Amino acid sequence: MSTSPSNSKPTLAQLGGIKGLIRNPGLVLMTLRTGGYVGADSVDNHYYEQRRTANGARPRRWVVYAGAPDASSVSPEWHAWLHYTTDTVLPDSGRKPWQKPHQANLTGTAESYRPPGHDYEGGNRAHASADYQSWTPDL
Repeated sequence: MSTSPSNSKPTLAQLGGIKGLIRNPGLVLMTLRTGGYVGADSVDNHYYEQRRTANGARPRRWVVYAGAPDASSVSPEWHAWLHYTTDTVLPDSGRKPWQKPHQANLTGTAESYRPPGHDYEGGNRAHASADYQSWTPDL
């Protein structure tokens, strides 16, 4: 895969249309003005690189997320490219059997993990055999 930006400028429709412009105007306008499309990953995040730089500076690189901004959705191959570790995107050699698919961070949502006994789960838990007993002095 070539990582040089394509000659075609991105369109407003590719960046989420009017909704995308209202949600994040700075990102959309910067991408329309200076961005060159580089590629997309398996979760449909789109990656861009600055088309022109001044005085030999390295081009700026960024991602437009497919849904809600979640940095953990960037694959390791694209992460290395975004952070200038490599100049080309590493090949996606397929997932290993032990690798799990990406899951969004559910902290703060109704779907987050709450152990038994959590206040949102009723606040009651089964007593354990080694429950704490407070010390009382002999008077």
